[in-house]
Amino acid sequence: MTTYRVAQVTAAGGPFEIVEREVPQPGPGHVRIAVEACGVCHSDVVFVDAAVPGVRFPLVPGHEIAGRIEALGEGAQDGGWQVGDRVAVGWFGGSCGHCTPCRQGDFIVCENLKVPGWAYDGGFAEEVIAPVDALARIPEALVATDAAPMACAGVTTYNGLRRSPARPGDLVAVLGIGGLGHLAVKYAAAMGFETVAIARGADKADFAKQLGAHHYIDSTADTAVADALQSLGGAKVVLATAANSEAITATVDGLSHRGELVVIGAVPDPMGISPVQLIMRATTARGHPSGTAQDVQDTMAFSALHGIRPTVEIVPLSQVTEAYQKMLSGAARFRMVLTNG
Repeated sequence: MTTYRVAQVTAAGGPFEIVEREVPQPGPGHVRIAVEACGVCHSDVVFVDAAVPGVRFPLVPGHEIAGRIEALGEGAQDGGWQVGDRVAVGWFGGSCGHCTPCRQGDFIVCENLKVPGWAYDGGFAEEVIAPVDALARIPEALVATDAAPMACAGVTTYNGLRRSPARPGDLVAVLGIGGLGHLAVKYAAAMGFETVAIARGADKADFAKQLGAHHYIDSTADTAVADALQSLGGAKVVLATAANSEAITATVDGLSHRGELVVIGAVPDPMGISPVQLIMRATTARGHPSGTAQDVQDTMAFSALHGIRPTVEIVPLSQVTEAYQKMLSGAARFRMVLTNG
């Protein structure tokens, strides 16, 4: 094969077009991956719309990549990588290795983080070139369409919970049970937390219980979310997956003493939290980014062990526009995944 297909946009907010390009060769420390599946994440919007600096067009989005190594660049084999290895690449698409966070070993907050679809062409394509430090091994138990969303949605929720102060038996609430939240509820239950799902409408209660939640709170009910959480004893952790600042704010007074609000639902609107709310009960509010390649690998291993899979809708790369629009509309159940073949 001398050419491959990509889905690209040529201007900010522009339409997708499928074009063919010459197959590239990986440089030193890089591999070429034959993409089998790539998730469509809401974070792709900031790149497609050029809402962050440094976006270059034509742009190929996609940072939930699963596939097989097809070619090795010089030195790539030093990490034990071989042609044919099944790998995933997520939001963490590599780090610079020389900024202060990297020198401290905190690679996910690298000042020059290489996000696929921003730093280099992403996975809305048949092939992608990625640095070896971005690679996570996919366990045999996971098919590509399940592994791909684990590289962003999965690792973000899994890592957000395992790096929180919650311990087995603690009350942990998940705000939102959509693309991120449906995985978060599954992870929370599997980690041994007394799990609370919070969403809009009484009709989601049965689904929340199917995901593994022990309790369900309807945020549109007469009882305030914070009061409902306190009636259960107060949450040690609230993992806020919903991209709604007002909804996130409404959970803060539901935290137990020294409880923690972990925010992963990205939204630009400010939260209405007062210093007094945090001080009086010694609570904490923090943001949580995604996770490194090792974190992605840990996420997939945990998922395989506990039978956790994302709920996905699978469409071919040629239908990228339909998949992207369905993600934007909020109608996806719950992750749109593009495939090649």
